[in-house]
Amino acid sequence: MTDYDVIVVGGGTSGMMAAISAAEHGAKVAVVEKNKTLGRKLLVTGGGRCNVTNNRDKEEIIAHIPGNGRFLYSAFHQYDNYDIMAFFRSNGVALKEEDHGRMFPITDKARTVLEALIEIMERLAITVYTDAPVDTLLFEDNKVAGLRLQDERELSAKSIVLSTGGRAMPRTGSTGDGYKWAKKAGHSLKPLYPTEVPVLSDEAFIQDKTLQGLSLRDVALSVLNKKGKKVITHQMDMIFTHFGISGPAVLRCSMFVHQTMQRDKTDFVTFSLDALPELSKGAVTQQLQGLMKNEGEKSTKNALKGLVPERYLLFALERLGVDENAPLKQMTPDQLEKFIEFLKDFRFTANGTLPIEKAFVTGGGINTKEVNPKTMESKFTSGLYFSGEILDYNGYTGGYNITGAFITGRIAGMHAAAQALENHE
Repeated sequence: MTDYDVIVVGGGTSGMMAAISAAEHGAKVAVVEKNKTLGRKLLVTGGGRCNVTNNRDKEEIIAHIPGNGRFLYSAFHQYDNYDIMAFFRSNGVALKEEDHGRMFPITDKARTVLEALIEIMERLAITVYTDAPVDTLLFEDNKVAGLRLQDERELSAKSIVLSTGGRAMPRTGSTGDGYKWAKKAGHSLKPLYPTEVPVLSDEAFIQDKTLQGLSLRDVALSVLNKKGKKVITHQMDMIFTHFGISGPAVLRCSMFVHQTMQRDKTDFVTFSLDALPELSKGAVTQQLQGLMKNEGEKSTKNALKGLVPERYLLFALERLGVDENAPLKQMTPDQLEKFIEFLKDFRFTANGTLPIEKAFVTGGGINTKEVNPKTMESKFTSGLYFSGEILDYNGYTGGYNITGAFITGRIAGMHAAAQALENHE
């Protein structure tokens, strides 16, 4: 039986950081990974460029982790996004800032980040087992004892960090293995749901692909509850697809689709789309009245072009029964009113999202009330720590989930090492 102070199960973003942190704090560390290589999901993050963190203050980062981000407060006070940047820079990875505070390696390659992490692990003499699926974790008297691999080998440890990820993107190895071991240690799971995922709609205009492939820039997209109140609004780009809607604004709304359907006990939610969020309804009305006065002789299609993309405009006119080739001045006051309504508040229903396997991020996971937020240790089993997406918190894309992964990994590794070394005495 091979003996370690700390074993990290899962060699992804959070797991590698946990291992480095534990080794820097003096522990003898091993990483056990079922894939043939480390960091498979890391390589596909940020479109393969790896958005390592975000250059915003703590409060704003936590606000961008709408799924239970408050759990991360204590961890952030020990290690934060600026520490992540310093960590990479001091290890030879130069970073640059892009829109919305997103930080990338200047090489624009996720591999740069992965290679740096692997190099640090080699320097710290961390043992890495790849192609090594775990059969089960071993506990004795509510304490961690080690683990057994599927090939029957046993490794003993004083502390174990579970960094096995969620169930999103299973092709990278995230198949939810860690949940069953957490349950074995007495933990409960918050129901899993996909987040940062495209949304499905069976509206007729989606089914007949009227708008398929149409992108709308900088629109305000809102999820409404059954009382018609806005649950969340995101102003970003979106795209209509053959199955529904996608794009940044949609991905950010996706977790609220699930939550609202659950809360309202319905099998659909209503979206409201404002194509001109920078203009008030009054300003749009004035603009259209001006056009009717000055361009009233032109065809409706030509007089209104430039307001919104042409396909979207023609879609609106057809819905309202307006002849696109008739002069604009023939539009009735009722049609004008409905057209303004369409521009500012086009409503359509969505009935869920693509499945968790197609999502970027897993919502739900290990109940954080059962985990010490200062150390990431299990409240039930001594020496068992958690980090990353296995925990019930989730953020928007833009460097927020990976920030959570690095920070929880750093904290879990540090405290796992401290506890293991205490037990050396």
